[in-house]
Amino acid sequence: MKTRRLTKKEMRIFAVGQLGWSILGGLINAWLVTFYLPTEQDIAKGAHFYLPTGLIIFGILTILGLIAFICRIFDAVTDPWIASLSDRSTNPKGRRIPFMKRAAVPFALITVLVFFAPQVVTDSSKTSWINIAWVLCTLILFYLFMTMYCTPYNALISEFGKTQEDRMYISTAISLTFFFGTLIAYLPFVFAGVLQGMAVSFAWSYRACFIVLAALALVCMLVPVFKLNEKEFVDAVPSESNAIKSLGKTFQNRDFVKFAASDIAYWIGLTLFQTGLPFFVKVSMELDASFSMYFLGGMTVLSACFYPIVSKLVSQFGKKKLVIAGFLGLALAYVITALIGVIPGFKGILPGALIVIISAFPMALLGIIPQAIVADVAEEDAIVTGEKREGMFFAARTFAMKMGQSVAMLVFTSLAVLGTTQDLKSNDLTASPIGLRIVAIVAICFCVLGAVILAAYDEKKVMKTINDNANK
Repeated sequence: MKTRRLTKKEMRIFAVGQLGWSILGGLINAWLVTFYLPTEQDIAKGAHFYLPTGLIIFGILTILGLIAFICRIFDAVTDPWIASLSDRSTNPKGRRIPFMKRAAVPFALITVLVFFAPQVVTDSSKTSWINIAWVLCTLILFYLFMTMYCTPYNALISEFGKTQEDRMYISTAISLTFFFGTLIAYLPFVFAGVLQGMAVSFAWSYRACFIVLAALALVCMLVPVFKLNEKEFVDAVPSESNAIKSLGKTFQNRDFVKFAASDIAYWIGLTLFQTGLPFFVKVSMELDASFSMYFLGGMTVLSACFYPIVSKLVSQFGKKKLVIAGFLGLALAYVITALIGVIPGFKGILPGALIVIISAFPMALLGIIPQAIVADVAEEDAIVTGEKREGMFFAARTFAMKMGQSVAMLVFTSLAVLGTTQDLKSNDLTASPIGLRIVAIVAICFCVLGAVILAAYDEKKVMKTINDNANK
């Protein structure tokens, strides 16, 4: 069957799907810790404790951090499994979109249910095992359905991007929708306060926002499912390798291993910022929670302004150098975060504005280019091995993302409370300025580590293989 390239309009339609799932991912990244680890300001507004928040596991871990980590262990199994099922699919409607169609509704529904732990803990000395089980089970299902949608979706980046120009355009489009999806996920910081002013309880003011945003996300995820005919653009032969064999072949690609290791460091650094932003704003900067939305919005808009020049910079400097520059730029933004409260008078809006300005360009680089690198490595591997396993490559990248996010949540919930004057085993522990400063320093270390690891990636070899094949 003869296939064709996507038009620019069809690429934008494809990117709407990422807007959907990034809203859902943003709700978990931005709100899981914020909702279940309330600050003193939130408690004064009527926030309740649903989970114990102290360092009660070996004296260094929180329940919430451990739950997030367990979910990533589960992901270690489901990511390659779903990728293999997608790569091997013989569905007449395509290898990818049928998976996305089945996953969209339960993905949106379970995201909301994560925040519906059934028991309110009125005595901070008590532990609700029902709530612990609820959050653990709903998060496991969240990551399962996220994998079912995102792994096939990401595999289409390589299959829809038939040229370097197409890949960069798709990567730019989905990066833009990713950042705007993340921004939309922060809207409850503004609208929950409005609902609370209408006598809605603290918990339900946020849950109502989550329900509306999940419905919006669902519509977005279904747009490419019903508007794009996969078989019209892709005529790939299903892989014959099972999950274990295909995963093994993927990690035999040394350049991909180097990229994946640096990518884990990136996602740890990014998630520490996304998870910590409300706390940096409320605790470190001593501002109202709504400024989290304003700062992220400013960062997103400013970052989008740099998007048109990224493709031109890639053609001039290559992808690897720009990603390394992005890592180091993001590290500089974390340096500003770590200095909040250290320099006399360095609080309030000023450090937030500096963070927005400094991080905007690095976020544009890191938002666009890594996806294109995975597509390059997947294509080069297919040329060398003769087997198309885009799903497994992007599953491994998705796993790197979720592993980085998991480690970040484990690190954040454990470090953010250090330096507090409260009992570290208390069930109603809140973040401290010292703990948040330590979080920022750790984020700096991971960004620098990511840059060092990526320096070993052999971009010249990968691109030479692709270009030589295109010239045959």
